[in-house]
Amino acid sequence: MKMVCGHQEAQQLRETCQHLLLCPYPVEEFELPTSLRLQELPLFPQWHLPLKVMASLMVSTFLYTLLRDVVQPLVTQSRNDSYKIPILVMNKVLPWTSITLLATVYLPGVLAAILQLHRGTKYSHFPDWLGRWMSVRKQLGLLSFLLACLHAIYSLSYPMRRSYRYKMLSWAYQQVKQNKEDAWVADDVWRMEIYVSLGILGLGVLAVIAVSSLPSVSEAFNWREFQCIQRTLGYLALLLCTAHALVFGWRKWVELKHYVWYTPPSFILASLLPAVVLSVKMVLCLPCLGRRLERIRRGWERPHSQ
Repeated sequence: MKMVCGHQEAQQLRETCQHLLLCPYPVEEFELPTSLRLQELPLFPQWHLPLKVMASLMVSTFLYTLLRDVVQPLVTQSRNDSYKIPILVMNKVLPWTSITLLATVYLPGVLAAILQLHRGTKYSHFPDWLGRWMSVRKQLGLLSFLLACLHAIYSLSYPMRRSYRYKMLSWAYQQVKQNKEDAWVADDVWRMEIYVSLGILGLGVLAVIAVSSLPSVSEAFNWREFQCIQRTLGYLALLLCTAHALVFGWRKWVELKHYVWYTPPSFILASLLPAVVLSVKMVLCLPCLGRRLERIRRGWERPHSQ
């Protein structure tokens, strides 16, 4: 049956098509006349750079860990430790990448503060690369939280591994063979208790920050409350996670046997950038710099500043 519409109906059809073209949501082709073509909509444009950064970090940390934990024993001792790749190697890659991403969330803020102190004003524009970096901090933080959650799940799966059960039997046999009734090592016990507790606290604070970044939640806060959660709790989470990594290493950073092929352990490299960010932040919080920075952010300008 052929349907004929008048001028008014045709005008309404054109307005409907125009509205669909401007709609921020994807529209299927069958929802529009065949004579119209949809413009290609970008897919998660704000996530492109953070995902590329995360992928680059994961690949580099994976290769570094693979070299130390799998390749080195195979070359020097002819021992095949490739079974470590799915769990043990990945569980070093995830926290390393997570804490690095978390440090990159707060590093641009530190750089911006240094730039404002140098220029003596807040009204000059930041460089394009710094502005772009600051615009994706939310995405970097959410990816860091995701990897931290995966790290926690991987860690909880340790006792379920068959290789872990075999090692437990081997340790028990060695203890019986050496005629030891008690295998308690207070140093290892304290290390484990402290770094697990710090990890749980760090993950909990990250969860609060991640939830507060949701639009439906952030709208319930005023600007000051939101800044307090994102900034104060953010640096607290970075501090807890850095302490978690350092306590995990404990005394390994001074024991030469852990420097495989003259390469430092992964926890040392993972803690470098967060330690730098926290150190610079502490310097900026000194009264001589913190007060000046606060005045600049309130609108004060240094005379003859450019």
